[in-house]
Amino acid sequence: QVQLVESGGGLVQAGGSLRLSCVPSGRIGGAKAMGWYRQAPGKQRESVATISSGGSPNYADSVKGRFSISRDNAKNTVYLQMNSLEPEDAAVYYCNAFLFVIGWSTYWGQGSQVTVSS
Repeated sequence: QVQLVESGGGLVQAGGSLRLSCVPSGRIGGAKAMGWYRQAPGKQRESVATISSGGSPNYADSVKGRFSISRDNAKNTVYLQMNSLEPEDAAVYYCNAFLFVIGWSTYWGQGSQVTVSS
């Protein structure tokens, strides 16, 4: 069973930076859109950034200019570079990807806690 494995979350002071990574745990046949979502306590999960297989990014307005999404297609890995972090960015961040395993399906990571101290 393929899973998305995340790494890179943690505690950072406001204004600091973190980098999240996400990679499938096993062999896959391909990856289309990949992205990052987040969910803060008491709030709905929201899209943070997505990236197409061709590398075109999209960002939530709240993170534009501060976050950068990228991918390494050779490694089927997606990254989220988060700069100038604010307390409002604190949440559990989830990786998402549309992968070909047996067929095409959407997969989610286990979640990475990002805590931003003021």
